[in-house]
Amino acid sequence: MTRFGTQNEHRRIEWLKAVLRRIPAGSRILDAGAGEQRFRGLCSHLEYVSQDFARYDGKGDGRGLQTGFWEQADLDIVSDIVSIPVASGSFDAIMCIEVFEHLPEPVLAIKEFSRLLKDGGHLVVTAPFCSLTHFAPYHYATGFNAYFYQKHFADAGFRIVEIVPNGNFFEYLGQEIHRVPEIANRYCHFKLNFFQGIALRLMLRVLEHCSHTDRGSSEMLCFGYHVHAVKIRQ
Repeated sequence: MTRFGTQNEHRRIEWLKAVLRRIPAGSRILDAGAGEQRFRGLCSHLEYVSQDFARYDGKGDGRGLQTGFWEQADLDIVSDIVSIPVASGSFDAIMCIEVFEHLPEPVLAIKEFSRLLKDGGHLVVTAPFCSLTHFAPYHYATGFNAYFYQKHFADAGFRIVEIVPNGNFFEYLGQEIHRVPEIANRYCHFKLNFFQGIALRLMLRVLEHCSHTDRGSSEMLCFGYHVHAVKIRQ
């Protein structure tokens, strides 16, 4: 099938790389909800500290999408993300990447990030706008739109520097069409035949054409938002 609809993760990582490069060398950064610390390598110019609650084992409750294996042996801090045992103002930057949907109370996490950051500190967050059940049972929200960030970041003393939609309505549908063969096989015990596969390819072509002429459908639906904010409250 066409690659259309498959750029969700790639775009997120490229955006994260660009933002992290703008954080001054030597800054102390907390990777909140670090998991397997896959972004440690992007922080070679920074003092990197990892945190996670360290309960997910890759298998979860067996429902939805699971990784199968999850390694968290080398975390710097093991704690609840809304109560991290570090002094206030300990960090110059915090990143929290694709974590909010796994938090029972993400607003409390935002408030904790405000406590932990120095004035002028950077907060870098990505989370899905819409997501399938994954890492269950630790999956509490399907996603977050722009208004969530605008409201709760301001309330916690942050100024949003950049908020960028990742993809658009048509790309999101394309992503899910790519999943149809696997999901049909898993939940319907059904394998698509040649003609059904052609139908999916044709649908992807239609969506790709629409995406090329898109003028703002991300406000309806997208993969997720990428947010860079700065703490302003004294």
